[in-house]
Amino acid sequence: MINHIRQTLSNGSLPGEAAHLKMSPSLRVRTSEVAKQPGFNPKQSAVIILLYPENDIWYNVLIKRPEYKGTHSGQIAFPGGRFEENDVTFDITALRECEEEIGVSRELITVLGKLTEIYIPPSNFMVHPYIGYCEEKPVFVADRKEVSDIITYPVDWLSKPDIVQQTKIKFSGGFSLDTPFFDIHKEIVWGATAIMLSEFREIIHTID
Repeated sequence: MINHIRQTLSNGSLPGEAAHLKMSPSLRVRTSEVAKQPGFNPKQSAVIILLYPENDIWYNVLIKRPEYKGTHSGQIAFPGGRFEENDVTFDITALRECEEEIGVSRELITVLGKLTEIYIPPSNFMVHPYIGYCEEKPVFVADRKEVSDIITYPVDWLSKPDIVQQTKIKFSGGFSLDTPFFDIHKEIVWGATAIMLSEFREIIHTID
């Protein structure tokens, strides 16, 4: 799987927005369309889809954000965060944030490459997603200011026929949004995280 992912990312044959649309909420505008708008100047961030082996099975890591008064309160996400000038490149941002949030040293992670960027309108962030892996299962240490829970699951769960479901997300003010989501350990993985996970799923589904 690792060699297949590396080759796919290196030759540029990404599923892209076609995969994004499969897990996009209703009314969501494509990133490529938003980027054409005059004055488009988003903040930059990066995340990492971190893989590791356990008992000959590949696992992925997700985090749950704490409850707070903010846009992404309590949501499921990939380790990651805002780009800082000292990072120089976006992959360094992803590795730094992963180390800060779940305690996995950047020295233990091999970056395989980058997926398609995605724009998050509520927070005005352009997210640069990377895929990386550890040779062995790492020791996770959550930063409780940033992470309320660390969620791991076998990558092959993404092939289960019932992992994608549909729900209505309710927001303050009575607004609601119909959206598909990944049901992982009974957590609702939706929005940008589900969209990036959809592209990752498309890549691993092409493994012979």
